[in-house]
Amino acid sequence: MSGDSRIDMTEGAIAPKLLSLSWPLVAGNLLQTLYNLADVFWVGRVGADAVAAVSLMFPTSWMFVSTAMGITAATIALVSQHVGAGDDREADRVVGQTVLLTLAVSVVLAVAGFAFRYPLLELIGAEGAVFTEALAYIEIIFLSLPLTFLFFAFRAALQGAGDTKTAMWLMVASAGLNVVIDPIFILGWGPIEGMGTRGAAVATLIARLFATAAGVYILLRGDWGVRLRLADLRPDPERLRKLVDIGYPATLDGWARSFSAVVMAAFVARFGPTPTAAYGIGLRLMSVSWSVSGAVGQATATGVGQNLGARTPDRAASVAWTAMAGTMGLLFAAAGLVVAFPAEAMRLFIDEQPVIDAGVTFLRIVAPSWAFFGGVMVIQGAFRGAGITKAAMALSFLSRWIFRVPVALAVAFAWTVTVPGIGPISGLAWGVEGLWWAYVAGAVASFAVAVVWFRLGTWREGVIDRGATPAAGDD
Repeated sequence: MSGDSRIDMTEGAIAPKLLSLSWPLVAGNLLQTLYNLADVFWVGRVGADAVAAVSLMFPTSWMFVSTAMGITAATIALVSQHVGAGDDREADRVVGQTVLLTLAVSVVLAVAGFAFRYPLLELIGAEGAVFTEALAYIEIIFLSLPLTFLFFAFRAALQGAGDTKTAMWLMVASAGLNVVIDPIFILGWGPIEGMGTRGAAVATLIARLFATAAGVYILLRGDWGVRLRLADLRPDPERLRKLVDIGYPATLDGWARSFSAVVMAAFVARFGPTPTAAYGIGLRLMSVSWSVSGAVGQATATGVGQNLGARTPDRAASVAWTAMAGTMGLLFAAAGLVVAFPAEAMRLFIDEQPVIDAGVTFLRIVAPSWAFFGGVMVIQGAFRGAGITKAAMALSFLSRWIFRVPVALAVAFAWTVTVPGIGPISGLAWGVEGLWWAYVAGAVASFAVAVVWFRLGTWREGVIDRGATPAAGDD
């Protein structure tokens, strides 16, 4: 089977094909940001309690997204390797089992989440009006979980086959629909009464329903590189086990990243509202680099997977090094602009001079390390494409929980402990700048580990079974 938008990474010039794979993913990431901003913008017209409720639910929503991304990271690895090996039929079987697994997991999470929604909100710390608004929002979000998981399955299936454009266009339509209907359901219009935060969730549900229905139709048609066959929805324990074995480290990876973000935000908050505001703006600027490097990492996963399936591991390595060099070059240039004009970058978001001054310090310290963050994300993508998701998970853990959080504790705060046999040990008490240097330390150290690990070549075999005989009744 073939599709006009399917890109074969096993032959031809690498850089142009990487660009063709990457730019729709970058656009998709930015559209996801638009999705979130639209909710916050219109909810802000309801009141501060509503904004607080939606913001409070973000970490919980990210946990669900991380779970979906974990399952579908395995899909990208397996589909891309089977496509590279010329076995499109086996790729279709993986897609069928992915749909089955994502439906099962999302329904369990949705039922459990809805059943325990009250204690969950109490645990998070929602109170009073914020509790009421958050409850109205999350009840609908739980109902939409199967749609969210199915869309991730659809996107991963096409991405593994080398098609990143189709999912992007669906994201364009879905995000556009969400932006249009958000104010209708949040604030009300004509016969539709405003529902506040519940309206934001309803608009998200409708937009996801549209995108998922279109995605399932595309997979059933099979004209875009892979096909969903109803016969492939029969549970296959072996393939399901492989999806779980490859996917769960990617889920833990996402959880490790989200938890570390919460911890670092708590550290920054101890130094007061000014550095906290500067930090929030700095992270928004950094998020652009994450969108780019994350997208290139996803494209790298497809390229590496296809080439391992085609038994060309040297070309797979070339895909990874080319992607890393291009990403780091772009981010070095972007960081150079930010370092040269840090105050101007901050003024795009705020006019308060104390916050601008704090942000200038943040950017001058952290921005030069963006390229190293990006390099690590690309190598993680290469590992995921090879199906070695445990290596990608380990790099996230090292970057955040070994090289960043402990360094932040050691250099930012004033403390003293006595170690038997050694004596007293004290923190360096650099203040909030110590937290910024912890970001740099995490980026540079994890990049060094990532490069050495990738050069060892332990990922070159891939994860698909060679020469497997088709199951009875398969065509």
